[in-house]
Amino acid sequence: MSDRIAAFFAKAQPWQQEFAQLRSLLDECGLEEGFKWGWPCYMQDGANIVLMHGFKEYCALLLFKGALLDDADGLLVQQTENVQSARQIRFTSVAQIQQQSAAILRYVRAAMAAEKAGLSVQRKSTAQFDMPEEFASRLAEQPKLQAAFEALTPGRQRGYLLHFGQAKQSATRVARVERCIPRILEGKGMDD
Repeated sequence: MSDRIAAFFAKAQPWQQEFAQLRSLLDECGLEEGFKWGWPCYMQDGANIVLMHGFKEYCALLLFKGALLDDADGLLVQQTENVQSARQIRFTSVAQIQQQSAAILRYVRAAMAAEKAGLSVQRKSTAQFDMPEEFASRLAEQPKLQAAFEALTPGRQRGYLLHFGQAKQSATRVARVERCIPRILEGKGMDD
């Protein structure tokens, strides 16, 4: 066990007992325990299967390929409409985890089987994401910006399109586009 994982489970934090219970369940699956994105992550042959994480109102297991799984127990939650592959199973108590332990193990083992079979989620292409009019007009006005945007990786392009499109008001979309133009021209993504 790495020092970071040991420190995570030893630290007093919200959901500490729930995390310990989930860890105990995941130990039964024979997955490799690691630490990614600040959370315990469980892998099979180096491939991410499930991530344990906590929020204000709940803690959760995030199944990386959860969209492929049969949700017979109705436990899988899509965090937002933009999440294409991952699904959560959410918890608010140790008792809930204990009550659902058999189902949790079924879901995790099904995720392991999907990974072993080489299954993958069919993701939307960048072209299928909405292009806000405010950004489309700037691209049409500035060929350099159009070329710079097209040179970005598909993931960076999607990041910008989601960021611009999430604003409800046109004025906010315009402000977001204007703030991001220099980064796009530098070939950088939202978080670079």
